[in-house]
Amino acid sequence: MDPANPFRALPSVDELLGAPRVRAACAGMPRELAAGFVQEVLAAWRERIRAEQPTAAEIERRIAAGELGAAIEARVARERRAGLCRAINASGVVLNTGLGRAPLHPEAAARMAEVAAGYSVLEVDRESGQRNQRDDRISALCARLFGCEAAIAVNNNAAAVTLVLAALARGREVVLSRGELVEIGGAFRMPAVMEMAGCVLREVGTTNRTRLSDYRDALGERTALLLRVHPSNFRVIGFTEEAEHEAVVALAHGRGLPAAWDLGSGLVEAGGAAPLEALGEEPTVRAALGAGYDVVTFSGDKLLGGPQAGIVVGKREWIARVRACPLYRALRLDKSQIAALEATLELLLAGRGDELPTRALLRMSAGETRARCEALVAQLAALGVRDGASGVALRIVECASQPGSGSAPDVYLPGFALELRVAGREGGALATALRLGEPPVFARVQDGALLVDPRTLLAGEDEALARALAAVVRG
Repeated sequence: MDPANPFRALPSVDELLGAPRVRAACAGMPRELAAGFVQEVLAAWRERIRAEQPTAAEIERRIAAGELGAAIEARVARERRAGLCRAINASGVVLNTGLGRAPLHPEAAARMAEVAAGYSVLEVDRESGQRNQRDDRISALCARLFGCEAAIAVNNNAAAVTLVLAALARGREVVLSRGELVEIGGAFRMPAVMEMAGCVLREVGTTNRTRLSDYRDALGERTALLLRVHPSNFRVIGFTEEAEHEAVVALAHGRGLPAAWDLGSGLVEAGGAAPLEALGEEPTVRAALGAGYDVVTFSGDKLLGGPQAGIVVGKREWIARVRACPLYRALRLDKSQIAALEATLELLLAGRGDELPTRALLRMSAGETRARCEALVAQLAALGVRDGASGVALRIVECASQPGSGSAPDVYLPGFALELRVAGREGGALATALRLGEPPVFARVQDGALLVDPRTLLAGEDEALARALAAVVRG
């Protein structure tokens, strides 16, 4: 080896794969895959050598100190963490989009797993043996739950809105208030959706005031649809005005046109479930249909508490036209989504809506959140983590949780959270360590401290959370 050449101080891939530390990190991994990660790390080290120009002796010291082995361990660990896995939500955001929105009821999850594991009666009638529609059962359940004539379900609510527009208004005008030209996230903007669906957007009114006369003046020979979009992720307050929904529907019907309302979140007040009073005036699916809308769209994995889906309910004539659109086949649900959605709707119809995790978390009282914080403090003490010991500061503080995912943006749910501080460590560093643990835990940072909000903890997660916190405190 040339003692002056730092590149020659780097071990070969074979040498590193045979090192005990690397071999342990790559246990159970195909040699070719492990070799690829080692090569990535070596390439990064070569780039550092070119940039920093260290001596060969310096590289040898770093390797002897374990820096190269640690880098390979970190790369392999990052790969093992890369896949989808279960996480603990201690963020206080109930419908956390990044964490998958609504957790499923155990019965819905079990139905989903059972159907996914084998063959199923997805599109066949058991009595006749003939083909049928995969969402016939969903349509029947929605009819009983919401009072609609028919329903279909697609992959998500963005897909539902796009499908409705393409089916009912392609090549023609859709009338929509400027105050409802929303972006719901991920650059999903109503004008862009209209364009993609082949519709012509006819804007009416202003951001803060749209009257019935604005809709009336916009109607013409090319008008195909009057659309309302619930601004679920923002509020306009002050000098505002909007047309009554019943009046907009009557205007549309007077011209022989359909009227549609995109609710977004899809609040359900049915099936024996107690009202979610904390959500204020969030419109319900039944109320939208009661106002006379021909088509109503909403999400399955928000306030409904089910799997990801976009549900389209309404009058049979218009739902049939939506189903007949060629785009429907590209957007429809698979068997596992259908199984979970059917199970969720059945729970609501059986009067068991309050058993759905989303509803239970939203209805949790401030007293319940405080009790869970106190229990968590006791669990941490049993693990050797106490307030005032080893630089640890634990405090139960008031906090405000949120529904999340654009549902009731001006609603905050009062409760309590556990504030954790560790001397010499920033709250952000503690949060990162929690996310990188097993299982990953997502909390929030506030005023430099880690804030653990128990509102979003599911049953049985408290002990795992306590162990994760204790591991992070110990470093």
